[in-house]
Amino acid sequence: MWKRRLTHSFSGVPLCILMVAVCAVFGEYCEVNKCHNGGTCVTRRGSPPFFCVCPDGFGGETCNTTEIGPCNPNPCKHGGICEVTNGVRRGDVFSEYVCKCQEGFLGIHCQKSLSDCAGRPCKNGGVCRTVNGVPGCHCPSPHVGKYCQFRCISLLGMEKGGIAESQISASSVHYGILGLQRWGPELARLNNKGLVNAWTAASYDKSPWIEVNLRRKMRLTGIVTQGASRMGTAEFIKAFKVASSLDGRTYSVYQLEGQLKDNVFTGNVDNDGIKTNLFDPPILAQYLRILPVVCRRACTLRMELVGCELNGCSEPLGVKSLLIPDSQLTASSVYRTWGIEAFTWYPYYARLDRQGKTNAWTAATNSRSEWFQVDLEKPKRISGIITQGAKDFGVVRFVSAFKVAYSTDGQTWSVIEDPETKTDKIFPGNSDNNTHKKNFFEPTIWARFVRVLPWTWHERITLRLELLGCDEPQ
Repeated sequence: MWKRRLTHSFSGVPLCILMVAVCAVFGEYCEVNKCHNGGTCVTRRGSPPFFCVCPDGFGGETCNTTEIGPCNPNPCKHGGICEVTNGVRRGDVFSEYVCKCQEGFLGIHCQKSLSDCAGRPCKNGGVCRTVNGVPGCHCPSPHVGKYCQFRCISLLGMEKGGIAESQISASSVHYGILGLQRWGPELARLNNKGLVNAWTAASYDKSPWIEVNLRRKMRLTGIVTQGASRMGTAEFIKAFKVASSLDGRTYSVYQLEGQLKDNVFTGNVDNDGIKTNLFDPPILAQYLRILPVVCRRACTLRMELVGCELNGCSEPLGVKSLLIPDSQLTASSVYRTWGIEAFTWYPYYARLDRQGKTNAWTAATNSRSEWFQVDLEKPKRISGIITQGAKDFGVVRFVSAFKVAYSTDGQTWSVIEDPETKTDKIFPGNSDNNTHKKNFFEPTIWARFVRVLPWTWHERITLRLELLGCDEPQ
């Protein structure tokens, strides 16, 4: 059957001869490869009578144009910088690229101008207002930033010890059981445990207060309060005011926007429950005072403060939450307790508050040449670091001082400098195995790689940490 079909004629011309002629006509276009840069020429019916299969990185009809993926041509308007997302899908990004906008522009493609409020530049419920011809976003708490793009909700360190005892003071202190129990302000930490576990004002103090010195100007968006139990009886603050100061001398009592009277916050209703109050608008201050108004039995308090750096760029970057995977946490060496593999202190154990028998990174040697590194995969704005020590079979170990190096490419490194001395800055580290120690970088750094360089330590170089910052370049 197949042979008979091949011998059929078309207008007297055998079909096999006709097919050879057609193939010859179309095949001649690819006898000389018309495709550039290693492209493969393939014939076809139509116009043009061929097409090119281009290698990666090239395009066009003859593979004569260079392609760089979804960023060519640049989809970003007004000078925006296009960045390929490498196929990684984020919750807020559904394309293969993101646009980094120039100052004054906003939107997925930087198409919205901030020259006025018509482009609705404010996010998260922010309201755009033009004052003296300059537009700006009025942000609902706890959102902050030029476009209300940041959530200012970091816990500032009362509970975990990031705020030191020396930063907490009070108008008076209650001494119980013949003066043997001191209910001092340094105990006013959320969820503090023990028989004496909170601050209580003296019974004679008619205008009590407790104050936290944050040591620099911060943006405060809220407070979490809690009472305590003394001699089996619940004590707590039912209502309170909040005063703030930039210098520790002149204080202002918090008022709601548009009101002329002091705001009274609702406090607790029992000794152990937690009550959260937001500051809307946020408070800009270095010193924050709690002024009890109504107390149950005694003015007793445990608390945590909520806020962030002034620019809002102080979110945890993912070491503790596992957002940064194990493969991006590396170190110069690792230590094995008694040389046993099961007791290896790997770099990917160095996550803040990690639990377990081996729950931190420990270097193989006590040397200033050791280092611990975090790879953020892409450059980010980094504003600070939280460090923590650990225990090895009951032995307390920690890094008591360190330097910080950073890089955008992993090849060229810089060390954070002290802005006054212009020498490498030595950051104060931990003084025990469990307390958080928070250090901020002023100014912030822009980096993909961050290295902690231990300078001094107790027992062995041992570290758990979290980085603070944001994705924004500015």
